[in-house]
Amino acid sequence: MAHDKFSPAVSRDKDARAELGSWLRTLREARGLSQRQLADMLHLDYYTFISQLETGRGKIPSARYRDWATALEQEPKAFMTILLSYYEPEAYELLFGDAK
Repeated sequence: MAHDKFSPAVSRDKDARAELGSWLRTLREARGLSQRQLADMLHLDYYTFISQLETGRGKIPSARYRDWATALEQEPKAFMTILLSYYEPEAYELLFGDAK
């Protein structure tokens, strides 16, 4: 997979959730959104949830993947595939093999 600022870089020595969080932060910042603005767009009660995700402490609920993709201007299927590769690597491997 080619890596650019809109794809999370994968390394074995970093925590996968922290990598994913860094990628989410990059997407948010590319939109020019603060954590509070993104939380408002997503109708979240607490903007600190964004901070938790961006530091690798937490998980986007699967029922909200499309909402997040829309808010971050990402194609939903590609966005969900990346989330799956980090949140559920075994399921990702079963579905896509070693395509990562």
